[in-house]
Amino acid sequence: MTLMPDFTPDLKAMQADLHALARIESPSTDPAGIARVMDVVEGWARDLGAETHALGGGTRLFNFGVHSEGAAGAGHGQTTPGLRGQDRPVLVLTHADTVWPHGTLDHMPLREDGDRLYGPGTYDMKAGIVGLFHALRSLNGEWPAGGVQVLLSPDEETGSLSSRGHIENAARCARVALVVEPPVADTHALKTGRKGTGSYVLTFTGVASHAGNKPGEGASAVTAAAQAVLDLQALARPDLGTTVSAGLIAGGSAVNVIPAHCRLELDVRVSSLEEGARVDAAVQAWTPPDARVQRRVEGGLNRPPFEQGEGTLALYAQARAIARELGFDVPSAVVGGGSDGNFTAPIIPTLDGLGAPGDGAHAAHEHVRLDRWPDHVRLLARLLREV
Repeated sequence: MTLMPDFTPDLKAMQADLHALARIESPSTDPAGIARVMDVVEGWARDLGAETHALGGGTRLFNFGVHSEGAAGAGHGQTTPGLRGQDRPVLVLTHADTVWPHGTLDHMPLREDGDRLYGPGTYDMKAGIVGLFHALRSLNGEWPAGGVQVLLSPDEETGSLSSRGHIENAARCARVALVVEPPVADTHALKTGRKGTGSYVLTFTGVASHAGNKPGEGASAVTAAAQAVLDLQALARPDLGTTVSAGLIAGGSAVNVIPAHCRLELDVRVSSLEEGARVDAAVQAWTPPDARVQRRVEGGLNRPPFEQGEGTLALYAQARAIARELGFDVPSAVVGGGSDGNFTAPIIPTLDGLGAPGDGAHAAHEHVRLDRWPDHVRLLARLLREV
């Protein structure tokens, strides 16, 4: 396969495609809006000759030059685990959902200011989808050995509950995974590791009583939750990359009532499975000091740590060498947020952050850097061809 040496992404065309996707509001809670984004992307895939498949839960899969025996292997365009080495496809992970609710465009419209294109869902990660398809188009139908398999998830922002199984199945059949989440803001670094993420909901049920007349007869659910905040946040080990944060707490019924109910939500980030197991055991075992207060624990680690492995570091080294050939550099970083790459990294070499440079994920200043975006698309095109 040959890639035209003068391949330069058409920035105006990419901007137009990004406007088309970003104008469709697609919060994770709206399957219809997500499906509209996916329909546009599926049209792009079909224009490139892809075999397209709708999987359970709303995930879609697009195969470009995947071996025919593999395409029929698992019923929905997935490849068979029996394929080896270069016969396996390059897996690319994308998602169509955003964190932004309907109506966000009314007060945060798409706009361009110099070399930045602002708008909800642009940086995370609709520009990543657009850049991917411009990279795919540059290959002119000359797919790498084994082909390219693009998995488009509907629920990455809420933990990939419906798509995780599809992602892991695809990873078991692929040779590497490329994730077109955005690179690190400012440094534009690729991501070679991510913390595992988890969340817990602790519900406390105590005994209500009059706070003035009979306070001793009550058992405060709020007091139990407050103690849990102190004890469980103390599980953090910043030196090991472990954080525990009490992000939401709500309870009580009236100021003059010993509260019988309280709810606490925890966010947990870990850099290793061992730390995840330690924190989980401690959360599950914690009990209120007042035995009259009952507690229920729900949740756990929902994304395993994306730990750096030799295969991932070799993949990053290849990407950095390509970038330098193209006239720029890409550092690497390990970050605290999770992605669907957390599911593939324990299975196959995974390189994340191959989307569009910019800043402001989940924030009002979310934007894409138009001046740097084409270089990263050129890098992605080379990786699709050469890995």
